[in-house]
Amino acid sequence: MSALFGKVCQNGYVVRDIEAAMKFWTEVMRVGPFFYIPDVKTEWFRYKGADSAVEMSIALANSGDLQIELIQQRNDAPSMYLDHLKQHGEGLQHMSYWTNDYQALYDRAIAEGFVVGHEGQIGGPKGRFAYFETSGHAGTVVEISDISGGKGRFFGHIRKAAENWDGSDPVRVIGN
Repeated sequence: MSALFGKVCQNGYVVRDIEAAMKFWTEVMRVGPFFYIPDVKTEWFRYKGADSAVEMSIALANSGDLQIELIQQRNDAPSMYLDHLKQHGEGLQHMSYWTNDYQALYDRAIAEGFVVGHEGQIGGPKGRFAYFETSGHAGTVVEISDISGGKGRFFGHIRKAAENWDGSDPVRVIGN
């Protein structure tokens, strides 16, 4: 538990082949089902303050209370995902903390000296997220994510689907 951010809610892994990663997680780790969004639509995305046209796929599943996120960037637009791949290869890229009071947590983090590496919005104003640079812990960054809107309900659905998952229908495609 972080005194500033609360509990870790998600571990995000940057991968080069999201389909292979989902196969590993569902068949070897037996975590699932994954909700796969092949073409994530961000309303805006900024890397170090400048607009960036990131194209990515994500897959989400739960292992108990912890959400697992797999991220494959599909282009070479600047992002912390590409930074991680270049510097560390595939693997754990971020730990995410979720909040229903995003702006207050964002402002507290900035006041504490955190620097935004990239940030964006998915699904309207209540779908903001920010990744902070964490030079003191190379390789893993801190994300905060607003769950006060539809994203929070979607995350609840993913958690519920994992509770009694029997291994069937391991990948559920969203948005295609």
